[in-house]
Amino acid sequence: MKSILGKLFLTLSLLSAATHLSGADWPTWRGPNYDGSTTSDKPLPVKFDQEKGVKWSTTLPGMGASTPIIIGDRIFLSSVQVTDKKAGKGRLLALCLNRANGKVAWKHDAGSGYRPGEGDGNDFQLDSRTTYASPSAVSDGERVIFFYGNGDLVSYDLEGEEQWRRNLQKDYGDFTFQWTFSATPTLYDGKLYLAVLQRDEVTHGRGKPNNPSFLLCMNPANGKTVWKHIRPSDANKESLESFGTVIPYEGAGRKELIIAGGDVLTGHDPATGKEIWRWGTWNPGHREQWWRLVPSPVVGGGVVLASAPKKAPVFAAKLGLKGTHSGKDGLVWETSKHPQITSDVPTPLFYNGKFYVLSDLRQAMSRVDPKTGKVEWSTRMPGKYKWRASPTAADGKIYSMNHNGEVVVMDPSSGEILHVAKMGQTYDDNTRSSVAISDGQLFIRANSKIFCIQ
Repeated sequence: MKSILGKLFLTLSLLSAATHLSGADWPTWRGPNYDGSTTSDKPLPVKFDQEKGVKWSTTLPGMGASTPIIIGDRIFLSSVQVTDKKAGKGRLLALCLNRANGKVAWKHDAGSGYRPGEGDGNDFQLDSRTTYASPSAVSDGERVIFFYGNGDLVSYDLEGEEQWRRNLQKDYGDFTFQWTFSATPTLYDGKLYLAVLQRDEVTHGRGKPNNPSFLLCMNPANGKTVWKHIRPSDANKESLESFGTVIPYEGAGRKELIIAGGDVLTGHDPATGKEIWRWGTWNPGHREQWWRLVPSPVVGGGVVLASAPKKAPVFAAKLGLKGTHSGKDGLVWETSKHPQITSDVPTPLFYNGKFYVLSDLRQAMSRVDPKTGKVEWSTRMPGKYKWRASPTAADGKIYSMNHNGEVVVMDPSSGEILHVAKMGQTYDDNTRSSVAISDGQLFIRANSKIFCIQ
């Protein structure tokens, strides 16, 4: 009961700064609680497919891994419309759909045409695994802000009128990543935050030597920088890179922003960016040079999780820390004795007082107690495709989707698979979006279509 009341208090606190949001909205890719869950109690569907339970479906103008966000009667998502695949040409789109029927309410070409790297002619991606339309939009109920992997950051009002735009690579230098940068920004307490945790050396001709990682705070009303905080790390090469989202936390009498990457977890003052605490590392001696971090941190049950990459364990650090900690100092538990509790790409879910860790490499979903790290059940995920979309939950159901667009509905109490719905096409292998939940409906983005299920 205490964990449920505490979670409800956190939800109300996080929403209080954004009075234009309702409890049924899904304003960011991890939902209103920043943990993959929502407290909306309307019944959600179990049995559905591409025809059964579908209120509407809409063919999208292009690919993208961004999770749809839902604000009232509107749905927002980004996409890439390829105009010349051979030449790497495409349009970066900002889309708004009508929630009632799935029709396009407005669509804008949001791209500036900025090309990172001298002579790089690719307008929509830098590698074969993702596109510039991988970050999800974010909204405070008054505006919607889109971020793209080429550095374009664009704000619209809900009617589609552009408010401001800037390009972060143009302002702060080209991103330095092995793969295409795809972190989703965070709107919290009247400010816009983005962590750029990158390599400190030239990579594939991009960036510059001694390129620092930083946390950026901006005014969402005009896009101007409020502060920029350099975030140092002793990690090496690709292990400096993170694709995670900044997660806000309120507790221990303070507000903070939690970041995972560069082999450490850190908590920062939202007003200044100053580091409050640091814990690490999952990479002792920083000997692993190729441990880029994809999952975002997730808070719940008095701890914050960091999912180390490539079959490494999940680590739970104490909340409310101050100063620098390492090893067992500040660590509550880790999962090295349970090799199935690992996640290379999906961000874990926290729901009804438990963590749910989806392992894309072990192809299993597991429920973990936040206080002890005890594994309460593990379920083998079906099919042959990777399960990399982060799980979401509400109404006593967990929803997960794999690269082929297969959606699993799972019972969180037992781990029983209640239903498997094939929402993608036969040969789809690039579906990365999480299932968004709002007011008794599911919003499922497959490779070429988005479905509203109720």
